[in-house]
Amino acid sequence: MKTIAVFTGTRAEYGLLFPLLRKLADHSELELQLVVSGMHLSPQFGETWRTIEADGFAIDAKVEMLLASDTSCGVAKSMGLGAIGFADALERLSPDCLVILGDRYEALAIAQVAAVMRIPIAHLHGGEITEGAYDDSIRHAITKLSHYHFVASDEYRQRVIQMGEIPENVWNVGALGIENIRTVPRISLAEINQKFKLQIRQPYFLVTYHPVTVGDEDSEKTFGNLLSALDEFPQHQVLLTYPNSDNGGHRLIQLLEQYASERLGKVFAVPSLGMQCYLSAVSCSDAVIGNSSSGVIEVPSLRTPSVNIGVRQKGRLAADSVIHAGTSKEEIKKSIDHALSDQALRICETCENPYGDGETSAMIIDTLQNLKTSGPKKFYDLPGPQED
Repeated sequence: MKTIAVFTGTRAEYGLLFPLLRKLADHSELELQLVVSGMHLSPQFGETWRTIEADGFAIDAKVEMLLASDTSCGVAKSMGLGAIGFADALERLSPDCLVILGDRYEALAIAQVAAVMRIPIAHLHGGEITEGAYDDSIRHAITKLSHYHFVASDEYRQRVIQMGEIPENVWNVGALGIENIRTVPRISLAEINQKFKLQIRQPYFLVTYHPVTVGDEDSEKTFGNLLSALDEFPQHQVLLTYPNSDNGGHRLIQLLEQYASERLGKVFAVPSLGMQCYLSAVSCSDAVIGNSSSGVIEVPSLRTPSVNIGVRQKGRLAADSVIHAGTSKEEIKKSIDHALSDQALRICETCENPYGDGETSAMIIDTLQNLKTSGPKKFYDLPGPQED
């Protein structure tokens, strides 16, 4: 039986991987090995490894790696700790293939270990661009460490091939998150309130803002402008979710907790909603606001407007329902006003999401099942200009 190890280090990544994990766990010819690390093991971020086990998955390896520091040096040291733990885990598990989704530093740590240990990597969501985060470089680095590539659009497929990857090993399968939207049942706002002991009512905004780790955008200043802009909508409650464990994330958590504590009954902060509650909360909200990838990739399929702030997601394909905002309070407020307009709601009802139709995991499973043992990677040169 072929063994497929899957890595997850964050709540968002796990939510996207959920349909693939379920199919792997139920497969008669593939054995799932689950490697869990990063934010999942941190009390500050909700110890979401418990959610993984509650969903019925066995965790084959837990690798502690997060330091308390969220400085650049602290993040780099966390990667080093992760590499040591991943080496032990992968030597013990000895998988036939390792599946990695995305572009975070936790993923780069295990990718470099797998490459050295000659474990073939299947990478999801390669070829994308996010100019406001060092994740952009990490994503491309993982592409070059990987043998197989499952991308979310034809444009991204061409970009991966442009990076020298063999076209026969690059498949456009769409985004896994769209499959969740199609298959995971929503729960009511009352059930979300009961689960998290909240008092959310409509209308409300769902807000997630992550640090910007590359470029000139001041994350703390932008987040402050966002919070000030939200005060301009007194009729709306606000549901805030925590940022990722990137450089500067601790300060943003302090700011959002202070903001919520000063506005009891109006603003609620939750470390992690989990995939089902998040999708349900998006469906019930008037708009999704912030700079998370979900606002660009998944939210349009839920027919909810999203306001994408700043440069973190700059370069990603986006549906017409995604409203791109600057970083000043005035620009953010104007974009939120637009998201609440009848025009924006009409666009949400009719726009197409460029990230596929939600049949992703079955295509990935079929490909993984039929993969032959890989040899050394070869560089694919693009055809040169044709002579007359």
